[in-house]
Amino acid sequence: MSLKTEDLNRKKRLLAVASGGGHWIQLLRLRQAFEGHRITYVTTLAGYRAQVEPNAFYVVRDASRWDRIDLLIQALEILWLVVRIRPDVVVTTGAAPGYFAIRFGRWFGAGTVWIDSIANVDELSLSGQKAGKHVDLWLTQWPHLVKQGGPYCVGAVL
Repeated sequence: MSLKTEDLNRKKRLLAVASGGGHWIQLLRLRQAFEGHRITYVTTLAGYRAQVEPNAFYVVRDASRWDRIDLLIQALEILWLVVRIRPDVVVTTGAAPGYFAIRFGRWFGAGTVWIDSIANVDELSLSGQKAGKHVDLWLTQWPHLVKQGGPYCVGAVL
């Protein structure tokens, strides 16, 4: 299979996913890298919409590993968005919604990027540990967390 120039130059459908708080802030720091593409942002807090206008924006249920029913609902919401959007690439800084987006994105052929939380200095985040084997590119900010097979550190990512 050969890639045509028009395929390489076309705007990609990018799904950018993060939980609220620090995960969201870190995702927003990557916006410049997304320029020129069709970006859809997904998070858990509706109040963030104004930060990414005029891009598409969706809110999913906030959930953690202790809220199994909310976690299931969140997973279904993410699955529905992936089916509707059919992203070329999924990028996330975590946590649970990013994990689900990575997993479902792969089902539909999307390239996937996980950037582990800058706050996780001593060890990788739980969701990052789980997502690592399912991503095309797995990054951490911290060189001492690098392992063979990932995550990788390419300098200050965020």
